[in-house]
Amino acid sequence: MDRLHSQYQALLEISEAIASHRELDQLFSELAPRLHRVVQFDFANLLLYDPERKALNSHVLETPDPAYACAPGECPMETPGGWVWQTQQPWVVSRLAEDSKFPELSRWLSDRGVQSLCVVPATTALRNLGALAFGSRHEAAYTEGDVVFLQQVARQVAVAIDNAHNYAEAQSVHKQLEEERDRLSLLLEVNNTVVSVLDLHELLKAVSDSLRHLVPHEYASLSLYDAESQTLQIHALDFPVSKGMLQEGLAIPVEGSPTGRAIQTRKPVLIARSDIEQFGSDIARRILGEGLKSAYCLPLISHDRPLGTLVVASLTQEVFPEKDAQLLQHVANQIAIAVENSLAFRQVVDRANKLSEEKLYLQDEIRTEYNFEEIIGESAALKKVLDQIQTVAPTDSTVLVQGETGTGKELIARAIHHLSTRSERTLVKVNCAAIPTGLLESELFGHEKGAFTGAIAQRVGRFELAHRGTLFLDEVGDIPLELQPKLLRVLQEQEFERLGSSRTVHVDVRLVAATNADLAQKVADGQFRADLYYRLNVFPVTIPPLRERREDIPLLVRYFAQKYARRMKRPIDNVPVKAMTALSEYHWPGNVRELENFIERAVILSRGAELQIPLAELKQRTNRHSSAASNGFATLENAEREHIVRALGESKWVIGGAAGAANRLGMKRTTLQSRMRKLGITRPI
Repeated sequence: MDRLHSQYQALLEISEAIASHRELDQLFSELAPRLHRVVQFDFANLLLYDPERKALNSHVLETPDPAYACAPGECPMETPGGWVWQTQQPWVVSRLAEDSKFPELSRWLSDRGVQSLCVVPATTALRNLGALAFGSRHEAAYTEGDVVFLQQVARQVAVAIDNAHNYAEAQSVHKQLEEERDRLSLLLEVNNTVVSVLDLHELLKAVSDSLRHLVPHEYASLSLYDAESQTLQIHALDFPVSKGMLQEGLAIPVEGSPTGRAIQTRKPVLIARSDIEQFGSDIARRILGEGLKSAYCLPLISHDRPLGTLVVASLTQEVFPEKDAQLLQHVANQIAIAVENSLAFRQVVDRANKLSEEKLYLQDEIRTEYNFEEIIGESAALKKVLDQIQTVAPTDSTVLVQGETGTGKELIARAIHHLSTRSERTLVKVNCAAIPTGLLESELFGHEKGAFTGAIAQRVGRFELAHRGTLFLDEVGDIPLELQPKLLRVLQEQEFERLGSSRTVHVDVRLVAATNADLAQKVADGQFRADLYYRLNVFPVTIPPLRERREDIPLLVRYFAQKYARRMKRPIDNVPVKAMTALSEYHWPGNVRELENFIERAVILSRGAELQIPLAELKQRTNRHSSAASNGFATLENAEREHIVRALGESKWVIGGAAGAANRLGMKRTTLQSRMRKLGITRPI
């Protein structure tokens, strides 16, 4: 009775002790010493059933043979432990040497001094965990009462093991929930960033900072894919300790690079340092030079279209854990949306800027009085020009229009455009002489926000605006030397970069250039690049001055008279013969533009059906011209100079505006200023 009381008292203490252990390893280490208080044994083994493997895992608690005290191992089901687990009945052997049911195991235990064995099921109310085996050096060591008691011990051990299992599972679930919470929190942060940030630099920095505490890394980059050049350009970089080998703007070829493999396969690429070394490319050398040991390259795919890559790399980790793959893929999917939104926004902005510029040009076109139908004349000289236009217009070849001021170079450019395959697109005009040198590059090629002082917003240049259309460069001879190489490049390669940007813009532009200067002479004088001149002079068209096609003057006079008569609602339908003769004989240094303005003034002065020509004014102009010629001056230049000076005097030296000299002369303000500089005309003091 006393022994039984001691056993149950000890059992109670053991139950309380083992119940406090929540980790299996700690429980196993303290189980044998505590069991010695309630039962005698020299060998103890805990066998736990593994449902996945359908086998028993052996945990040796105590053994007389130190060689047997090894790590947990698998035990076949064809053993006493397997039999006990299946039958839920104890198995007792008083003399192992005489056992015939499991002779090999019994012989093995006997060789190690174990003479008797008792195996009892370790079972809870809900599941069968396995078996608990006790062995003794003495024969018949376990009585019926001992077996009953050991079954109770085994049930207590089973409860403790079950609790430990449950605790471990609960801890595992808790850890998984915490990790899932952190992942969801990160994805929420990324999502909020994606919907609120359009700048890819800001996006990458925010995502990289959020990601770093879950996926430790020192390097993150966002590259955009260019299908045409088969490259990936690093658009945004977060690499505080960079040595400068990897930097924004670096173009990475798809072939022979880890990021390229991600684009080609459209699958994440996990690489270690040994993998990087195998590439043997320039980009691989750069990566190794930065000291990166491992990287994760993830393709950014949207609507089955590759947009670029997200790369996360480490200076310390030899290999990125695969558990991070799923999280990084989710992040990459969200970033792909952000990249698509950013690119779409950029396109919208560019399109909006372009439409805004096009609107201004179209408004200017509406205000412009000239069109192709207003090329008036039947002279052989003019017909030759029109034949040239008909020949070259359907092509995309560059045309150089040459002629004096006022001959109608812009009209010729407009006609070439309207007869071309690009007629449905925009004709963009630029007067190179009217734009200050410092602003001409921005005007032609555009600029990014912050490219220079005053660049408060992105601006689309005239070349981009003329994409798939025609660009008319008037006064091309006035383009400064330092800008001519960039112009030559865009004409040859059809590509350029905006001011303040490293992104190459590709355009499809047909160029028509015009000048009243002798470009060949400017080349000889070192004022114009020879290679640019040859590139512009592909198809030269020379417009004859009005004095060389006098047979067209009557047609022009009648056309302009009708035009302005309709506009001013005057009943003019007749031009006197005397007036027409005087008009035909005058040399018209300002060419068609001067004639048009003269006829407009005549319409204003007319009161009846007959056009009233101010013949006295025309005679004065002729006399001044004749006087200049008789005095041995260069007839045309001096006549032009006197003509301009007279107009300036009449307008009190006001150049622009309705009452200005430029309007009187039928010139643009900028053209008049250019002629004044050339002729050395300055306002008297």
